[in-house]
Amino acid sequence: MPLFIRENIVQKLLPMVRALTLVEEAFRAFGEGAAENQPRRRVRTPDGVLNLMAASLPTKNNFGFKAYTSVRGKTQFYFHLFDARSGEYLAIIEADKLGQMRTGAASGVATKYLARPDAGTGGIIGTGWQAESQLEAVCAVRNIRVVRCYARNLEHSRAFAEKMSARLNIHVEAVDDVRNAVYDSDVLITATSSPTPVLLGKWLTPGQHINAIGGNWRERRELDDKVITRAHAIFVDSIEQAKIEAGDLVAPVQDGRLDWAHVQELGALIARKTTGRKNLDDITLFKSLGLAIEDVAVGGWVYERAVDEKLGEHLAL
Repeated sequence: MPLFIRENIVQKLLPMVRALTLVEEAFRAFGEGAAENQPRRRVRTPDGVLNLMAASLPTKNNFGFKAYTSVRGKTQFYFHLFDARSGEYLAIIEADKLGQMRTGAASGVATKYLARPDAGTGGIIGTGWQAESQLEAVCAVRNIRVVRCYARNLEHSRAFAEKMSARLNIHVEAVDDVRNAVYDSDVLITATSSPTPVLLGKWLTPGQHINAIGGNWRERRELDDKVITRAHAIFVDSIEQAKIEAGDLVAPVQDGRLDWAHVQELGALIARKTTGRKNLDDITLFKSLGLAIEDVAVGGWVYERAVDEKLGEHLAL
């Protein structure tokens, strides 16, 4: 009987420090060829989209898939976990919080490996729910002291700044000009749903690291071409998936401004098969799309802890 695990249990059992470790281990396994990830597939209807993504993580004896729907502005996430040795159906997990945490953790891992060691300032464009875990993860791997945040709605930015200042015990300041979130920021985060670029390459300064997490549709872009051409090192979570849905990279490739040969996978960097930042003044970029292997990693952990603490509801199928 699979265990049904609700959002409140996920929130209780999955702290960011653990999510960071789990996602880093999953990326390392992926980089070493010890795990398999299937890119997201989408099935459309006039009213919405069904999204499917699957992965195996033999190092943890698990595989699974996430299915989520986006219909008329409402999105519902469910992750399904199986034992890779027996095929047993282990768990169904409500996966909104799970996705928020693993997406933040992926950016945290990228920041750990790509940002300057002395990074102390941050800038974030977009102040929605996903932005919270992004900032939390970055602050967990670098000694970030000051962050400037920007959103189209200044009141939203101010609420985010107040909330995250208290949560992370750092100074988060709302700004009314997006460029003020970019200037003098060692680590930049774009976490928007914008279909057009919100970060321009002409604003960048040497040494910055960028985590671009908002767009996983081929038609959407958060970064303009100059961001791509100014980056000394470009990393993604999966090149296969990036070729399908990373509009920030697909468009420059089509225009001849970028070659896929210059794009590398984060897992290869963690597995020490390639190098990232070479100089303090390099501009580095991580384009995050979100992989099922991340869901398997954190979902497996949540399941094991739920069993240990006798949480969740057993479903009779």
